[in-house]
Amino acid sequence: MPPNSLPTRRRLRTTTPALRLVLGLVVLVLLGTLALILPFEGRTHALKWNEALFTATSALTVTGLSIITPGADLSIYGQIALLLLIQMGGVGFMVVAVVVLRLLGRRISLTDRLALSDSLGLLAPAAIVRLSIRVLLTVLLIEGLGALLLFFHWRSDPRLTDAQAAFYAIFHAVSAFCNAGFDLFSGTPGYPEGVPLDNVSVIILGSLIFLGGLGIPVLAELLSFWRIRHFSLHTRLTMLVVLFLLLFGALNIGLAEQRPGGTLANEPFTRQVLLSLFQSISARTAGFVGLPDFAAMTPATQLTLIILMFIGCAPASMGGGITTGTFAALTISLWSFARGQQQAQFGGRTLAVGTMRKAAAVLTVSLFIVCLAIWLILMTHDAPLDRVTFEVVSAFATCGLTLGMTSQLNLFGQLVICFVMFWGRLGALTVIVAIARSGGRPDVLHYPEEQILIG
Repeated sequence: MPPNSLPTRRRLRTTTPALRLVLGLVVLVLLGTLALILPFEGRTHALKWNEALFTATSALTVTGLSIITPGADLSIYGQIALLLLIQMGGVGFMVVAVVVLRLLGRRISLTDRLALSDSLGLLAPAAIVRLSIRVLLTVLLIEGLGALLLFFHWRSDPRLTDAQAAFYAIFHAVSAFCNAGFDLFSGTPGYPEGVPLDNVSVIILGSLIFLGGLGIPVLAELLSFWRIRHFSLHTRLTMLVVLFLLLFGALNIGLAEQRPGGTLANEPFTRQVLLSLFQSISARTAGFVGLPDFAAMTPATQLTLIILMFIGCAPASMGGGITTGTFAALTISLWSFARGQQQAQFGGRTLAVGTMRKAAAVLTVSLFIVCLAIWLILMTHDAPLDRVTFEVVSAFATCGLTLGMTSQLNLFGQLVICFVMFWGRLGALTVIVAIARSGGRPDVLHYPEEQILIG
């Protein structure tokens, strides 16, 4: 029987893990849109369908870009709905789905286990159900601790009641750890600067963002360091790249903004260091603003943030971008090639050829998607290239930093950004793999090799 004549139910059962991730996120975006469009979700009026769609997509992809002001435009019910969407998008809907099915006593299929393994960045689906429960509990524990610290700090703010301080603490702890960047302070009376940038708030939020950007596999190893003899190559590489990017970004931001006329010029040295570190951490996909006057930052800082956003967080983390794993693999490959080595080597290990091919594919596809989105917006908007590039890279990295252009996009531009956020959250190759392999077949022919000129 030809593949296309298979019964519908059987074809659904044989969908690839990548396709299940894509379809699952599409369904959640539609459900989130329907939830946010309800009349009582808005503070003074119901959201328009495009506002609800954009907000749901941004929340489920943990981006933070918004064409509304959540603190002013959403009611308490809308803010709670937004919080739940952020949490589900950060933890991963496959984790939530598996935990719910497990609690209901339902059997978890092999395809679901493989999809969950892909979403968590695992190489094998062994004990995946038990691990998903541990992941959910660990995330809730870290967010709960962060919320508790923020509550005890913010309750002393005379502008907030205890109830407001509690809800704001929970919301921003989840938003920070999930690297979402949504905040409820912006647009509300008494908080023209948005999220408080006092030292304690910056340290707590920065720590949550840092932990959320490490990725599930790395967090799992760090939390069980007393039981393992040594860290895996992935964990060592991730920590090395994350620390390098943190210092690289902070140094560049600090040097550019401490000069006369810079956004940090009037801050004491310790504040310059702290805010530079926070902005460097946040730029790699969290989206919280750490500079006193973000729109007035220097072009050098803007370029630094674009680089940090494009690289993004670790694989299987709460953020996006090409990921630190891709950046590390390409850097190691380049260094090995420059030294005349036939294989990419690091730390006494040889990286698999398939890993290098995947890294090159991720970079190529990512550049294509970003450039295509930039071109589409430039063709339909009267906007400068630097601002459009910043917004598109921010969407691709699921970062959420903005120069103010997102709220000025027309409907077509909003849909383009939604697509880029969707793609950035799933990963550069997941959508392609889902489409290509859903009806593909394995290679059966092998042709002779032939070289072409490169460089």
